[in-house]
Amino acid sequence: MQGINRTVIFGNLTRDPHLKTTAGGNTVCELAIAVNSREKVGEEWQDRADFFDVVVWGDQADACAQYLGKGRPVAVEGRLRQERWETAEGKKRSRVTIIASSVQFLPSKHGGGDRPVSDFEPPVAARTAEADFSSDAYSDIPF
Repeated sequence: MQGINRTVIFGNLTRDPHLKTTAGGNTVCELAIAVNSREKVGEEWQDRADFFDVVVWGDQADACAQYLGKGRPVAVEGRLRQERWETAEGKKRSRVTIIASSVQFLPSKHGGGDRPVSDFEPPVAARTAEADFSSDAYSDIPF
């Protein structure tokens, strides 16, 4: 039986997107997103931020790199991917990354980053594009 692996987060970029190209010529964009929440500890409410690494492929990667900047709010839908490795010292490490299937650019009154707000309004297709993971373009994904 297969499980369900879907996640949706809404948050703000903690740094500018980082666009790279694979050896096969595919584009991949790395995003870092903070999701703020509040939790009750004892009798007091405390602010909390959780930080997530997001990987975006293809045309969506290009659009994210072009139109997003630090501070910009986004909604991401995707799946979780756990990577495991061992350090040279023999310590086991792991991290969980979100592999985006959809990135929605949300409105911001300040725009985020150093670019003016008007530079952040991509075409509708770029704001809601769905990644197509069925094509051969993604065959060189390293995981």
